[in-house]
Amino acid sequence: MRSESPSGGPTELDGAWWPRSRDLPSELSALADVLDPLWGRITRIAVSPRHWPILPPRIFVNGHVVKVGWFTSELDPHGITLLSYTAGRWDLLVIPPETGASSAARLMAAASADTGPQTTATALMTAERARHARGATAGEGGSGRALSAQGRNRQRAVGM
Repeated sequence: MRSESPSGGPTELDGAWWPRSRDLPSELSALADVLDPLWGRITRIAVSPRHWPILPPRIFVNGHVVKVGWFTSELDPHGITLLSYTAGRWDLLVIPPETGASSAARLMAAASADTGPQTTATALMTAERARHARGATAGEGGSGRALSAQGRNRQRAVGM
């Protein structure tokens, strides 16, 4: 992931998140607990409800409450937005928990790349599904091309 505040529009991605399950309250708490001290106090999180069976109104992060909102039309269904008063906004691709390791690695690299055309979380997921379908049809793992996304010239966070 990249960790500077954004300078571009909301369609650009700042990185990716690969949760272990669809348990949003637990997964969000784990994500925010790690990012809060690195990026600055996270104050709000916005998600699309499409892929989450339970949507918490708030979570507790490092001793403070973070409000969680959900939006059906304003947010990319494959993304999540984290907001901080001190550091700005981050838009992350949410990689489905059931995604294989090689696909997840390609998606994470593409979402945090500093080169290539601007893209959205849904565009990356669509391209990865198409790549997987082509590979399955051809009886192999696909073309081997990495997906890329336009970065916002951000500094990469260590260990993310």
